[in-house]
Amino acid sequence: MPTKSRNSLFLALLMVSLLAGCASASYQRKDVQDDSGDKVTVGTVQKEIKKGMSGAEVAAALGSPNIVSTDEQGREVWIYDKIATDRVYSQSDAGIRFLTSGSSGASSTSQRTLTIIIKYDQDKKVREFAYHTTRF
Repeated sequence: MPTKSRNSLFLALLMVSLLAGCASASYQRKDVQDDSGDKVTVGTVQKEIKKGMSGAEVAAALGSPNIVSTDEQGREVWIYDKIATDRVYSQSDAGIRFLTSGSSGASSTSQRTLTIIIKYDQDKKVREFAYHTTRF
């Protein structure tokens, strides 16, 4: 193999190696974060929860509430209070340790909350519901 071709091949392999180690924390978070499971979302509440539903129908749609209490008239109130924290740290050696003086890294932390309040009437049917969500 001619020297020029060998140098070009080496340079191409070097560039691929360097770029392969440069994934950011947000890119890696997408690879490790599992959003496919059964989780309560605002969309689920908007789509599934309706006035007049029974507690069994609500539980089938959202699962069990975190808190069950009663109001001043003895009617049930269900509260779903969900908090999630995502932390990702990635470290990159830029593919080749001997060419760099150290490694670099990136980290990302985010939190999201969702609070759902479902109020039932005396017949144990949904009379009203509200929700609040944050992401920071």
